Amino acid sequence: MLLTAKPRAIDIQAKLFRGFADPSRLSILETLRDGAATVSEIVEATGLSQSNVSNHLACLRDCGLVTAHQQGRFVYYELSDPRVGQLLTLADQLLADVAKGVYECTRYNVKESRNG
Repeated sequence: MLLTAKPRAIDIQAKLFRGFADPSRLSILETLRDGAATVSEIVEATGLSQSNVSNHLACLRDCGLVTAHQQGRFVYYELSDPRVGQLLTLADQLLADVAKGVYECTRYNVKESRNG
């Protein structure tokens, strides 16, 4: 397989959507949709373990979907751009129309447990 200097736009888009594809990361993004939160607040809101949240936040930060800022003793995480929240809203709106097909789709398997 040959690597090119400039990845194709479709490959970058696919990589972006991988950030949204993991149920744990999506749960964190949904939580941050309501505003900035600490790791502890995200853990409480999502039911994920602290280490799981921290690992996924690192991934989301590396991908540019989440930012962090220190406030006193706490680090607050938030969506990096309002369009991340808008994309989640668009997904909700789309699902309102196609949820039955997505639910019944057998080609995409989603883990039932988000505590992994």
